[in-house]
Amino acid sequence: MAGGGGDPKKVVVAALLANGGIAIAKFVAAWLSGSVAMVAEGVHSVADTSNQALLLVGMGLAAKRDPVRFPMGRAAEQYFWAFIVSLMLFFLGGVYALYEGIHKLLENDSHPGSVTAPVIVLVISIALEGKSFLVAMKEFNHQRGGRPIKEALFGGRDPIIPVVLLEDFAAIVGLIIALIAVGASWLTGSTMADGIGSMVIGLLLCSVGIVLAYKTHGLIIGAGITPHDRELALEITRKTPGVEDVTQLLSLHLGPDSAILALKVRFPQGSTLEEVEAITDAAEERIREKLPHMKRIFIEPDSDYDVSKDPDQAPVKKGKSKAEPLES
Repeated sequence: MAGGGGDPKKVVVAALLANGGIAIAKFVAAWLSGSVAMVAEGVHSVADTSNQALLLVGMGLAAKRDPVRFPMGRAAEQYFWAFIVSLMLFFLGGVYALYEGIHKLLENDSHPGSVTAPVIVLVISIALEGKSFLVAMKEFNHQRGGRPIKEALFGGRDPIIPVVLLEDFAAIVGLIIALIAVGASWLTGSTMADGIGSMVIGLLLCSVGIVLAYKTHGLIIGAGITPHDRELALEITRKTPGVEDVTQLLSLHLGPDSAILALKVRFPQGSTLEEVEAITDAAEERIREKLPHMKRIFIEPDSDYDVSKDPDQAPVKKGKSKAEPLES
């Protein structure tokens, strides 16, 4: 399924507002305490805030229309900007935190600063990030329907909510790590724990960035519809009166709610042009009723297509479901 009717923009805006305020508080606490783990967390929040802004840019550009230059629409903008977000999370958040942590360890400073401000900011930040995470989780559960979490998170075609969800999760874990690092530095009187905490945060953010880049990369280069939607499209088409079989199915997701579907269909021998047009219209109507994100459907008559001659295409199982009458 392409989506379950969630509101990605609501999730992004909630995360943006939370991270913007948290970033300011973290940098103030980092200045008062001298903690590099707090600096790493501040940069992390700046990265997250920038990321949510970029996601909103992508959603806005995807809604623009330019039929001459982009005849298939600009829905893929959301995929492109989600990929940029994953790179920013990796480099701006993860690599910077690793650098600061290593630099702190090499300095070997044995005089950690005040612990009060960082602890207060971290506790409040955990609460705010937790609220943002719950908003994202609620929309994610609404979007995924009855699918398993792993499948919905990595197998879907809408990257927006999963990106925010993973960012919020990484933020909460990072905050807990920073809290432990700041506390350990204060108890031991050494900044070693602070540097190690920054490095762990960096590794965490780099890992999340890689996961998100992997997911969005597949969407950018041309992921097809999900296996569920593929089987449903085949079933609907084969049940359309006048369709003998579907010999090929090609698909491409242009964006979370915009997909292209191309079918080669076997019609009864001797069908007239008018009959083929009527059957084609009926099949398209039925598909769009169940799969509204199939924005463009192309059906071509072809009774003897051999998928074995095209190694890039997934074979379509032979078979013809019993035709069902059109609903009035």
